[in-house]
Amino acid sequence: MTAGEQVSRTVAVDAPTERVWDLVSDLPGMGRFSPENTGGQWVKGADGPAVGARFRGSNRAGWRRWGTQVVVVRCVPGLELAFTAAAAGMVSSEWGYVLHTTGSGCAVTETWTDRRGRVITVLGRLVTGVSDRAAFSATSIEHTLAGIKALAEREAEPEPGPAA
Repeated sequence: MTAGEQVSRTVAVDAPTERVWDLVSDLPGMGRFSPENTGGQWVKGADGPAVGARFRGSNRAGWRRWGTQVVVVRCVPGLELAFTAAAAGMVSSEWGYVLHTTGSGCAVTETWTDRRGRVITVLGRLVTGVSDRAAFSATSIEHTLAGIKALAEREAEPEPGPAA
């Protein structure tokens, strides 16, 4: 895979778009869905997603651990969130979520765009242990979207009424 190439996946979610937005825009909580990201925290005065907001992400793969510096580059509440991730001061990727309301809930698309140059590609393999980042990102996106779908749909279920 070369810089600029993308991996995207879409899943239909039987839950309100607003609920799915709450999940995808909660960057500190994304670790509960991702096989690599373990969460993180908003920094430099940010307390949620907005263009220019900064976030420090934490990641792990087996025994390997590393951080990322994240900057939100697009944010339209309820519709789109995108951010770049950098390590060692070099942007490695852009991640994005786009939501579309449907008749029964919404569809959410997650996209990973490769922004690595040669140096970060080599360093990334050493730090993360992942040699095929595109294939790993595809699997990661599928895992993340499945987790978002499961939680959003579980929380969208109506409370059971009293037994008749």
